[in-house]
Amino acid sequence: MPCQGCRFRRYVQVVAGLLSCCLAPLIPDASLRAADWIDLCHGDSFSQWQAERYGWSIAGDAILDNADHTRLITSPGAGVLASEGDGADLLTAEEFVDVEFKCEFMVPEGSNSGVKLNGLYEIQIRDTYGQASSNGDSCGGIYPRAELEPRYRLLDAGVPPRVNAARPAGQWQSLELRFYSPRFDAAGKKLADARFERVVLNGEVIHRRAELQHPTGHAWNTKPEVAAGPVMLQGDHGPVAFRHVKIRRLAPPESPLP
Repeated sequence: MPCQGCRFRRYVQVVAGLLSCCLAPLIPDASLRAADWIDLCHGDSFSQWQAERYGWSIAGDAILDNADHTRLITSPGAGVLASEGDGADLLTAEEFVDVEFKCEFMVPEGSNSGVKLNGLYEIQIRDTYGQASSNGDSCGGIYPRAELEPRYRLLDAGVPPRVNAARPAGQWQSLELRFYSPRFDAAGKKLADARFERVVLNGEVIHRRAELQHPTGHAWNTKPEVAAGPVMLQGDHGPVAFRHVKIRRLAPPESPLP
């Protein structure tokens, strides 16, 4: 007859097994562990970014200029990437496929920036706090198609955010998203569109499973879609600051996209 201690140990093993089965769906996949995040603005160097970065500086903080609300003032330190408004498009040194990305950003009044996945698909960053109606050119929108010549103009409305979650100019705002790159066969034929699976602005879900048939902006007919690419921070449309910029790769979905 088993001893009482043996029976107790067996009981603990059974309970542990049941808990493991029940909780397994709630435990993040190993590919999503926090340890896998890559910090893109850690410290006082641009080591995670490509060489073309004129107009950008590293700072300790940024605030709205009280004398001119269209500008930001930065303070010495590290951890913040800032452009005075005429910077290069800042591109990551690494290329990515399927990712989770998050950052905090700040824009002054009237300013404009953006985050582009694969360097092609843009979530708009813009000072649109209090805007009555939204479109793809609003903060958090998926930017519309556009053309450069004979003059720059938008060709459609893009994909507006579900709600206007933008905060006032001069406040730090948070952006989180999950992105899947387009799929191609061996011959280069596209099998599935790129998509923003989920985008969250300042705690509000603003996009779910938004599929993209083509790149945004004027890239829609000037640049080919790719299976992997860099993340881009736009720096030439007005002053902007970024901090806590992080990315992590996602394991491919168990079933083919979409």
